[in-house]
Amino acid sequence: MTASATIARAPQHLQALERANEVRLARAELKRQVAAGQLDAAEIVLECPPEVEGMSVSDLLMSQRRWGRTRCRKFLATLPLAENKTIGSMTDRQRRALAGRLEGDAAAVEDALLAGALWVARG
Repeated sequence: MTASATIARAPQHLQALERANEVRLARAELKRQVAAGQLDAAEIVLECPPEVEGMSVSDLLMSQRRWGRTRCRKFLATLPLAENKTIGSMTDRQRRALAGRLEGDAAAVEDALLAGALWVARG
């Protein structure tokens, strides 16, 4: 009989818990970066890193500054997307539509802020 080295592996449920914790921590860090403005939600939607595949669109949108449930619902009402749709299950067309709408929305906010600043300067 030949001696073979066996690698002791943790039971499956412990491996699953470890993987779930890794994903949870990665998502929390991602949400912090989005809230701080270091990452753009549109980029995340287009790139779809593995740790966000199971994350809902509304969770990602609400991690942005000044995005609550109501703004998220109103925003998603303009697109044919459900709030609980996961980022990993989105089609390429849905990704591009959502990312384009997010980038357009950010431009509109910047224009409104600029217009408000000009109005205050004139007044």
